[in-house]
Amino acid sequence: MADKVLMKGNEAIAEAAIIAGCRHYFGYPITPQTEIAAYMAKRMPKIGGTFLQAESEIAAINMVYGVASTGLRVMTSSSSPGISLKSEGLSYLAGADLPSFIVNVQRGGPGLGGIQPSQSDYFQATKAGGHGDFRMIVLAPASVQEMAELTVHGFDLADKYRMTSMILADGTMGQMMEPVSLDFKIAEPVEKPWATTGTQMKREHNIVNSLFLSPDVLERTNFERFKKYDTVCENEVMYEEYMMDDAEICIAAFGIAARVSKNAIVEARKRGIKVGMIRPITLWPFPEKQFAAAAEKVRAFISVELSMGQMIEDIRLAVNGKAPVTLCNRVGGMIPSPDEVLDAIIKVSEGGNN
Repeated sequence: MADKVLMKGNEAIAEAAIIAGCRHYFGYPITPQTEIAAYMAKRMPKIGGTFLQAESEIAAINMVYGVASTGLRVMTSSSSPGISLKSEGLSYLAGADLPSFIVNVQRGGPGLGGIQPSQSDYFQATKAGGHGDFRMIVLAPASVQEMAELTVHGFDLADKYRMTSMILADGTMGQMMEPVSLDFKIAEPVEKPWATTGTQMKREHNIVNSLFLSPDVLERTNFERFKKYDTVCENEVMYEEYMMDDAEICIAAFGIAARVSKNAIVEARKRGIKVGMIRPITLWPFPEKQFAAAAEKVRAFISVELSMGQMIEDIRLAVNGKAPVTLCNRVGGMIPSPDEVLDAIIKVSEGGNN
């Protein structure tokens, strides 16, 4: 078994990105993700990489665009308001079909909100990363080990599908420390004939842009891009099932909310309540089929969130009215306690609604 090191979640992301072959990082400090930039500032110069603290989040994401166009692995990271500033660049990356990797360690909002953990950027990540029709692969870790593993996987998926992968972590995941194994398997390099690497007078020029002045061409490009997204939905859904074999109630949660929910599930089982959990690891593509299958067996769902109820909408769409879905939530930087989740489970088990 590989040796483990004690790392903070943000540091695990940064080191995993380096292991994955990222040698270019552009960012701007904002709590609670600043340790990613600080770690890259120390490590990149030592390995021949590039670290640049841009003058703004807008500048950083456009630097990512530039490096991504050459086919090299590149990343940026930020927290909620900073991701909003990057959203135009994320749309340009999608419009040019460029692979990139971005990290959002969420804080409370809207506005400047607070620096405590939140999950209220779910809509932004899964439905509205920027203007226009596009998607990003959104990965939700629930441990420091997964922060690292999903970073490597995110780079691999970005290259495989020529699109942006995002780690969507709550602030707790970024700041907590756990033992981490950094022994990763990296996917084989993907050929990138589209990259702007210089022709050496041996091929036609590659042009990277997201502007299509002909509506017919833009329409055709969008339809083709969404066929690719359909392939992602078919092949890349990730989730964890916990005690679902005989469950009558299903918890849905990700990130720190899933960690808390496991404790509540164990206590509820001791009280004879048959409850389990489906933890989405990919928030997009969302594990719709898994929730639809669960709706054939359980009588109720509870969505545990650090938001006013954003993921609950995707659960309800997947369940399609076959079982009620209620919400157990805290917001503003507060985290539901195991007792609060247990209370929600007991209430549903007794026939009540949250």
